[in-house]
Amino acid sequence: MLTFDSLRLASPYYNEHHAEWRSQLRKFVEREIMPNVDEWEEACDLPQSLWDKAADVGLLQLGYPEQYGGLSEGTDIFHTIVAVEELNRTGAGGIYATLMVHGIGLPPVVHFGSDYLKDMVIAPVLRGEKHISLAITEPGGGSDVANLSTSAVRDGDDYIINGSKTFITGGMRADWYTVAVRTGGEGVGGISMILVPADAAGFSRTPLNKKQGWWCSDTATLYFDNVRVPAKNLIGGENQGFMPIVHNFNNERLALTAGALASAKVCIEEAATWAKERKTFGKPLSKHQVIRHKFAEMVRQVNATQAYMDSCAWQIQNGKARPADIALLKVQATMVMEFCAREALQILGGAGYMRGCKSERIYREVRVNAIGGGSEEIMRDLAARQLGL
Repeated sequence: MLTFDSLRLASPYYNEHHAEWRSQLRKFVEREIMPNVDEWEEACDLPQSLWDKAADVGLLQLGYPEQYGGLSEGTDIFHTIVAVEELNRTGAGGIYATLMVHGIGLPPVVHFGSDYLKDMVIAPVLRGEKHISLAITEPGGGSDVANLSTSAVRDGDDYIINGSKTFITGGMRADWYTVAVRTGGEGVGGISMILVPADAAGFSRTPLNKKQGWWCSDTATLYFDNVRVPAKNLIGGENQGFMPIVHNFNNERLALTAGALASAKVCIEEAATWAKERKTFGKPLSKHQVIRHKFAEMVRQVNATQAYMDSCAWQIQNGKARPADIALLKVQATMVMEFCAREALQILGGAGYMRGCKSERIYREVRVNAIGGGSEEIMRDLAARQLGL
């Protein structure tokens, strides 16, 4: 039988500690998340209690410094992959996207922030008491980070920020934002990052709830109208913000890959269960050759992507990351997700068109995965440049 677990290839990169972590997380997901997914999707929100419970099982702290309450000793990048996979077993990618959004908002503070910023922000975020989001994308441009226009002008001991950001995951709930701003001239050499508190005067936000997918994910547009922020909130040096932005790209794209691949497996499992039970023309749907070939092709693509992902994860873990491979890996994973979602709906037929079907939800989430974290087109171009073309 094709199941989520049977679709994972045996790999030398995973050991008994990863298996224990998966078992622990699976109990948490099945107890605290699975029964509530449909309700949260319709409500377009997640309850604060989910962060409290996620902190209790160590999910929020995974991979962060022990001195701030994190869990880093004895863990590696494959523990993160396991976490992504288990949360995406729910068939609702918006849960991981919002619950774990500190995974893109917090690293600039952890790796480039001052001790003042680290002491203020990291521990309460890891406890689930406070929230942080990354604010880069602007209404006038998405992946073109080098040409962002939100400005920050130095005024004594402060910066005054003007502009807007949009499609910000976790934007309505966040207490802090790591914001990319322009403090200098054109291009990446004029970009800085500043930590902006949500209660700063002149700051406002509006929700973006009418989305194709990731309904339960909190998404917002942010507005900065002469927002005054202390200069000590600068993350890294002035006009040196590009490195804090790109530093976490490899990990972010690996997480998006793991989520897309997990979603593909959910589609296969759901379609396989249906095909075994559904009878057409006197025999189970799974016994028709055309359907069997669909499953064979889906599994082939998933297996190839799984091996590619584990290899890229090992490269990141051992300081041998190749950005071209990671960019192409993300493209492959989102294409496999799209293929499996489409084939699953063809197999499920009318049942797959109805709400409550995981594959129906995943089908709607394909595009946000193919665009978010770097679109397929941008990833291919990045890879080509890295390959010296």
